[in-house]
Amino acid sequence: MGFQPFDLEGRVVLITGGNGGIGLGMAKGLAEAGAEVCIWGTNAAKNERALAELETIGPRITAQVCDVADEAAVQDSFAQTLSTHGRVDGCFANAGIGGRGTAFDDMTREEWDRIISVNQSGVFYTFRAAARHMRERAEAGDAFGRLVGTASLAAISGQARGEHYAATKGGLVSMIKALAVEYARYNVTAHTILPGWIETDMTDGAFANPKFVENVSKRIPVRRWGQPEDFTAIAIYIMSEASSYHSAETFLIDGGYYAF
Repeated sequence: MGFQPFDLEGRVVLITGGNGGIGLGMAKGLAEAGAEVCIWGTNAAKNERALAELETIGPRITAQVCDVADEAAVQDSFAQTLSTHGRVDGCFANAGIGGRGTAFDDMTREEWDRIISVNQSGVFYTFRAAARHMRERAEAGDAFGRLVGTASLAAISGQARGEHYAATKGGLVSMIKALAVEYARYNVTAHTILPGWIETDMTDGAFANPKFVENVSKRIPVRRWGQPEDFTAIAIYIMSEASSYHSAETFLIDGGYYAF
């Protein structure tokens, strides 16, 4: 028998925002590796489309409507996920929203709070439920967990007119490092994934702008935009036993954009 640490049979993974884009790309890879997957999203129709696609791949797939900015909804949805799947071994806090490109000195409190509510508070509510569950399982003799947050290149680079978005993503990197330290004793690792320019619904507006495409595409050394499937392998690695001594990492997946 060869080296097989990437077999995820028996593992259960929760992915917020898993009904499209990067979240769905990760969900497909995890399902192909044998994991049960539960996706959360706010759009019921989009959930159903993703569910139909994933059910042809993995062993047990479920979908729930959940707004991660709603603390009570997160608590209820996590309880439902546990009731259905019995456990959660990996939690990918991937749900997020983008800013409206407002000049910083014209930004309203409402716009600031809108981004914070999903990208920061929503991650807190989600990770808190998952971390508690993983700690309790570890204390009962079943120690294993993965906490993974989807940040952005904006966390480490300057994004004009996106200070609110960048603040949430930079904060996520710091939160993940702290979680990695605090929960290591429970065999829980924590990582942040920083996507570059990826073709998803969130980036449709940018990619529809010819000037943006002309200026940015030439800065990507691999000479293409990222795709959701570019995140399947990293999701499998993180969930696998192969990454058991690897924690607090910031995975920059941007085709070399930041380095150039």
